[in-house]
Amino acid sequence: MAKEITDSLVAKYSDKIQTKPKNKIIKDAVMKNGINAATLNNDAVVVMNPVFSEEIETGKVTNQKMSGRCWMFSALNTFRHKLNKAFDLKDFELSQNYTLFWDKFEKSNYFLESIIKTADEPLEGRLVSWLMTTPQQDGGQWDMLVSIIEKYGIVPKQVMPETYQSNRTVELNRLLNAKLREDAGNLRALHEKGKSRDELEAAKEEMLEDIYRILVFALGEPPKKFDFEYRDHEKKEFHRETGITPQEFFKKYVDVNLDDYVSIINAPTKDKPFNKTYTVQYLGTVVGGRKIKYLNVDIETLKRLAISQLKDQETVWFGCDVVLYTEPKIGVMDKDVFDYDTAFSTKFGLTKAERLDFHESCLTHAMVLTGVNLVDGKPNRWKVENSWGEDRGYKGYFVMSDKWMDEFTYQVVVNKKYLPDALKAAYEQKPTELKPWDPMGALAMMH
Repeated sequence: MAKEITDSLVAKYSDKIQTKPKNKIIKDAVMKNGINAATLNNDAVVVMNPVFSEEIETGKVTNQKMSGRCWMFSALNTFRHKLNKAFDLKDFELSQNYTLFWDKFEKSNYFLESIIKTADEPLEGRLVSWLMTTPQQDGGQWDMLVSIIEKYGIVPKQVMPETYQSNRTVELNRLLNAKLREDAGNLRALHEKGKSRDELEAAKEEMLEDIYRILVFALGEPPKKFDFEYRDHEKKEFHRETGITPQEFFKKYVDVNLDDYVSIINAPTKDKPFNKTYTVQYLGTVVGGRKIKYLNVDIETLKRLAISQLKDQETVWFGCDVVLYTEPKIGVMDKDVFDYDTAFSTKFGLTKAERLDFHESCLTHAMVLTGVNLVDGKPNRWKVENSWGEDRGYKGYFVMSDKWMDEFTYQVVVNKKYLPDALKAAYEQKPTELKPWDPMGALAMMH
């Protein structure tokens, strides 16, 4: 039989607080300053020295502003690091607005195709309800951006710069999702009337015309060709290439074989054995594009792969849960940065696996590893390039403890040449399909 909260129970709890004088000091500090400021552990901040034995110079950080494009910024940052070095450019950026446009357009098509595919599923069922919750959003995964780039290429930021709405995507997302939900209802109604698949596809194409128009008005229309002009940093020489397409630009100036890069995850839950591959149902952006594919490994293997790539002077895209135990103003990511246990006289003791199983944590943000500090060959802290502008951390760079890496990092993307033969073979396995709402289906989209 369920028991209600009684007055005597509340009185007992209250008395325990009142009998300890230090509790008033803690209460006043938390009420005045907030939980994180009141529990900040300065010893942990001091230990996070922003100096690293292995470090890649990557220049000025980018700023995603009020958008959830971290995964996109981070991936494009790994490309611009290569481009800046190869062509002696300084603080050159690729257009995040260009990839945003095509991502939202392709996600809209992906959603409507999913609605057609699930037309016989009940509207109140978990699957269709999940699809309707967020028809499209800013967040994404590495493989999703690969599909965009393989289809549309990329362009310099100068060619398709930021707009008001690309920097502040809330209004655009609300408008797109309202239209897409309306379209979903119309497609299901047509299916109920017995319309054929071809008729549903024709209706969908008319719907996409509205989506394209909204995107053009909000973000601008992506160029089909453009002129690339730049002056190199040291020699000050001017360069120009006219009439180049976005696909040609990526192939010539970035020159990365995207097939060489694989997503490595650490999800230590019972349902996901290590050295197996996984994908997620109904997760993607380009219909017919690259499917999401993860290889799950233990955390030591994940870190070893990342270090190998950093040692070769190549930065590493990674996904994590930046919400937990991160002090963004100072730029410290450490399990000990906030002493919640002492302040509240309790213990927050979930393991990494339990946090995933019980929905306490998931991938919320993507950034770039640009350095690591090794002591006797073992990492104790990592250098992180964020995309929140220069007023956070150390001019936009964060310091992450190795303990935090263990607990809250879920994914890295590395060149498969760093994988030992056994892991290369494991990656080639047919992936197990995870449900759409699995924690590994979470998208990096932290503002």
